[in-house]
Amino acid sequence: MARGDLMDQEWAIIGPLVPSERGRWARPSGDNPWFLNGMLYVLRTGCPWRDMHER
Repeated sequence: MARGDLMDQEWAIIGPLVPSERGRWARPSGDNPWFLNGMLYVLRTGCPWRDMHER
Protein backbone atom coordinates (compact mmCIF):
# COMPACT_ATOMS: atom_id res chain seq x y z
CA MET A 1 0.00 0.00 0.00
CA ALA A 2 1.43 3.35 -1.04
CA ARG A 3 1.17 6.62 0.81
CA GLY A 4 -2.26 8.11 0.20
CA ASP A 5 -3.96 4.81 -0.68
CA LEU A 6 -7.14 3.82 1.09
CA MET A 7 -6.66 1.70 4.19
CA ASP A 8 -8.68 -1.48 4.66
CA GLN A 9 -10.86 0.21 7.28
CA GLU A 10 -11.68 3.05 4.87
CA TRP A 11 -12.45 0.62 2.04
CA ALA A 12 -14.76 -1.35 4.37
CA ILE A 13 -16.89 1.80 4.64
CA ILE A 14 -16.70 2.89 0.98
CA GLY A 15 -16.71 -0.54 -0.69
CA PRO A 16 -20.43 -1.32 -0.30
CA LEU A 17 -21.28 2.02 -1.95
CA VAL A 18 -19.34 1.21 -5.14
CA PRO A 19 -21.37 -0.74 -7.73
CA SER A 20 -20.34 -4.34 -8.28
CA GLU A 21 -19.56 -5.74 -11.72
CA ARG A 22 -22.51 -5.96 -14.06
CA GLY A 23 -22.86 -7.22 -17.57
CA ARG A 24 -20.61 -9.26 -19.74
CA TRP A 25 -17.94 -6.63 -20.42
CA ALA A 26 -17.68 -5.19 -16.92
CA ARG A 27 -14.28 -5.05 -15.28
CA PRO A 28 -13.88 -7.33 -12.24
CA SER A 29 -15.23 -5.75 -9.06
CA GLY A 30 -12.12 -6.97 -7.21
CA ASP A 31 -10.24 -4.13 -8.94
CA ASN A 32 -12.46 -1.44 -7.38
CA PRO A 33 -10.00 -0.50 -4.58
CA TRP A 34 -7.17 -0.08 -7.11
CA PHE A 35 -9.36 1.93 -9.44
CA LEU A 36 -10.56 4.22 -6.65
CA ASN A 37 -6.99 4.71 -5.40
CA GLY A 38 -6.01 5.64 -8.96
CA MET A 39 -8.78 8.21 -9.19
CA LEU A 40 -7.79 9.71 -5.85
CA TYR A 41 -4.14 9.86 -6.99
CA VAL A 42 -5.12 11.77 -10.14
CA LEU A 43 -7.18 14.22 -8.07
CA ARG A 44 -4.41 14.63 -5.50
CA THR A 45 -1.51 15.16 -7.94
CA GLY A 46 -3.26 16.65 -10.95
CA CYS A 47 -1.60 14.30 -13.43
CA PRO A 48 -3.54 13.20 -16.53
CA TRP A 49 -5.03 9.71 -16.36
CA ARG A 50 -2.94 8.55 -19.34
CA ASP A 51 0.26 9.43 -17.42
CA MET A 52 -0.61 7.13 -14.53
CA HIS A 53 1.81 4.39 -13.50
CA GLU A 54 0.91 0.80 -14.38
CA ARG A 55 0.22 -0.21 -10.78
